[in-house]
Amino acid sequence: MNKLSSLLLVLPILFATESSFSQSPDPQMIMAKTIIKQALVNGKSYDDLGELCAQGPRLTGSAGADKAVTWGKAKMESYGFDRVFLQPVTVPKWVRGKNDQVSIVEKGKKPVSLSMCSLGLSPGTPKDGLSAEVIEVHSLKEVDSLGFRVKGKIVFYNRAFDESLVNTMACYGGAADQRSSGPSVAGKYGAVGVLVRSMTNRLDDVPHTGMVHYIDSIPKIPAAAISTIAAELLSQKLKTNPKLTVSMKMDCRNEAPVVSHNVIGEIKGSEFPDEIILVGGHLDSWDLAQGAHDDGAGVVQSIEVLRLLKSLGYQPKRTLRAVLFMSEEVGGIGGKEYARQAELNHENHIAANESDRGGFTPRGHSIELSDSLVEKYKTWKKYFEPIYADMIIRGGGGVDISFLGKLGTHMMGYVPDSQRYFDVHHASTDTFESVNKRELQLGAAAMTIMTYLIDQNGRF
Repeated sequence: MNKLSSLLLVLPILFATESSFSQSPDPQMIMAKTIIKQALVNGKSYDDLGELCAQGPRLTGSAGADKAVTWGKAKMESYGFDRVFLQPVTVPKWVRGKNDQVSIVEKGKKPVSLSMCSLGLSPGTPKDGLSAEVIEVHSLKEVDSLGFRVKGKIVFYNRAFDESLVNTMACYGGAADQRSSGPSVAGKYGAVGVLVRSMTNRLDDVPHTGMVHYIDSIPKIPAAAISTIAAELLSQKLKTNPKLTVSMKMDCRNEAPVVSHNVIGEIKGSEFPDEIILVGGHLDSWDLAQGAHDDGAGVVQSIEVLRLLKSLGYQPKRTLRAVLFMSEEVGGIGGKEYARQAELNHENHIAANESDRGGFTPRGHSIELSDSLVEKYKTWKKYFEPIYADMIIRGGGGVDISFLGKLGTHMMGYVPDSQRYFDVHHASTDTFESVNKRELQLGAAAMTIMTYLIDQNGRF
């Protein structure tokens, strides 16, 4: 081998060696990868979710919600956070009926029961129920155009999800006004009841509940969701018999408000203790199942952010706070009260990250700020690439933290994959068994990395 050949072989090694000395390792990348490994190997979020789900459904104002408050406080205390406390919140108490039912009634035929569930805050029907002709609509504007022609009738909202949309959250956003506002719009024109197609992509016989936003100046009429299969059946029958009658019998009811609590745990900052970084989810759930994805996942992921960092011996510069909000499903009341107290106490929440989209595979974060600020957060994408959760987009943060916006808080939402969320959302299928352990743990890692980066660098 001649000298030139020898030199050509050695040069790449020399350059590689020089490069390795000139490029110091990124300590924030090392920490991000350490967080991921710790979350996967020694994570507690999945076990914690099993314990939370074992408390039973957590409907706002119920005994199950009280049990969850007790569990949340004890769990954060067991992890040795610097401070754990309860924040009182006055919440509604709505009780689902035990014998609620909806049936198609055709003369000379046996009544056909439809899979249904009463919608949250709906009043019951008269004791003997009610029966009326049904009128099918697909929008609130359609009811407005019909006006008092719906008087004395049951209005059936049957707008399906727009399946052309990739993000199922957008599908939900395009259909949910039927459930939330539909009963008041129909009640304004004298309708006696409302049926709503369940908010889901699936064609199945599982009804999905949710809250109705009643307006006090308009009669509050009974409202129920029916399964998508039931909606298809009812629609088909109305095409052949426009005078079809449906009976509704519901003994759900609203009782006097009660006192519940937000549950708050924190680790005090060492350099800037007055700057708070919040992670949170909502502790309440609907009562048809265990609320595993909505929002047990967000609850345990928020606790896990603080636990993971503490277990790694990390001392935050800023105060890290996990908040388990009460009554998100029924009016966002816990979030409103938390923001009110934060303002009264002159607390400086520099950032808040909410997990309330299920415990599925992490995709990234949506940030409720200007395009220019979102672009700055995008410079952190590389820290999320190891778990393929590097999507950083402009978008909503979440209901509970939204009330902090007026205080100048940077609001963001943890974003998991949305494709399966509405299989279980507000339905009897939202059980612990529907949550994948690794997906849940990786979501906790994504939230922890974001918290760590804000703590290290401050917000943009």
